[in-house]
Amino acid sequence: MNISLNNNDALSGVLKIDVARNDYDGAVEKSLREIRQKANMPGFRKGMVPMGMVKKLYGTHVLAEELNKLVAKAMTDYIKDNNINLLGEPIPNETEQQKLDLDNGENFEFVFDCAYRPEINVDVSKEDKLTYYKIQVNDDAVDKQIDSYTAAYGSYEKAEQSEEDDMIKGLLVELADGEPNPDGITVENAIVMPKYMKDKTEQQKFIGAGVGEKIIFNPFNAYEGSDIDLASLLKVEQAEAIEIKSDFSFEIQEITRNKKAELNQELFDRIFGEGAVKDETEFREKVKSLLAEQYEPESEYRFIENFRNLLLDKTKNVIFADDILKRWLLTVNENKTPEDVEREYPLVTKDLRYQLAKDKLMTGWGLTVDDNDVKKVAEQAARAQFAQYGMMSVPDNLLTGYVEKMMEKQETVRNLVERAIEEKLAAAAKEKMDVEEREVSFDEFLDAGVENYDNKE
Repeated sequence: MNISLNNNDALSGVLKIDVARNDYDGAVEKSLREIRQKANMPGFRKGMVPMGMVKKLYGTHVLAEELNKLVAKAMTDYIKDNNINLLGEPIPNETEQQKLDLDNGENFEFVFDCAYRPEINVDVSKEDKLTYYKIQVNDDAVDKQIDSYTAAYGSYEKAEQSEEDDMIKGLLVELADGEPNPDGITVENAIVMPKYMKDKTEQQKFIGAGVGEKIIFNPFNAYEGSDIDLASLLKVEQAEAIEIKSDFSFEIQEITRNKKAELNQELFDRIFGEGAVKDETEFREKVKSLLAEQYEPESEYRFIENFRNLLLDKTKNVIFADDILKRWLLTVNENKTPEDVEREYPLVTKDLRYQLAKDKLMTGWGLTVDDNDVKKVAEQAARAQFAQYGMMSVPDNLLTGYVEKMMEKQETVRNLVERAIEEKLAAAAKEKMDVEEREVSFDEFLDAGVENYDNKE
């Protein structure tokens, strides 16, 4: 077997693998013997089918299979042994590759196009400026969080007249000329919440209404611009929902109201654990401290986003073997069309540039990520997940079990590793760059958005 790699340019090359009969003959004969031993054919005892018949029936298929395995291994070993840095995988050449005559040929040539990882030069210094937004927890944020707690830990009670925050259950019937449409939509136990209606006129029809009342309203107007809410109410697909503009009647059958929990020791214990806080003052301080902990990852993530944009700006002139990469993307995404690949390609190359920049800096700065780093990121993600469900004090055994479950999924682990790499890079970048720390409220943080550059893509 002969393998050669010829460079077209700095970004691509052509890999040729010449396979002679003695390279594959032994493997083909072995496979055919194994087939013969297992073959059941009329007129022959098991294992006694003539080899000539086995070759005639299965020879071409076995040859193709063994050639594929042989070429794949040879290609992988060659790339590894010669430290060839590729993007994607080699793909069949469209001009030099000749059609293989497996029935009559003995020597075969396989020709592949290769896309190389481009060499990049990227670094950061004190000339590079970024802002680190440190979110301050003000009284308004604490009040909003406490209000959220009292609602989440409250109880539900039946009401006779509805208010904006109530959940209203009833019979929903589509109308035609003011009468029930026999061919229209009917939804039993339909649920509406006035506060989620976009149109104030439609919303006011429900506020103050009582059990047993029948309301005529227009769902399309009520949920204007919210196709998901409209489809959920009507129990149809979104595409169908946006075409339904009829009036409906809604007969109120039940009104449920959330009664907020009182600020007392029972609530404090339910949220933070028994005896963790003893009065409202301590409770507010604990909430403030918790919000500060939750805001810190937000600040870090925003810094990483801004750092990513900086690296993309520094690598904006990096080019790739576009034709080969696009063809490779088509081969690994069977459901994609050439038009899909063309449309998504700018995002693909942006991600590639970011990955190349990260790899370059990790190596240049001597940074590594180990299991402890990944575990730390996983625990942060787990705590954030629990916090969304109101669980502020998570027992260690529960947290450990949750993290272990996360680590069972390869895709999750890959994402956690990338997150750990980004955090390592961000920490190092803060020491190497000119970073301005700016204290802001959470609303100001949201308004600030992600930092852009003059040559934004």
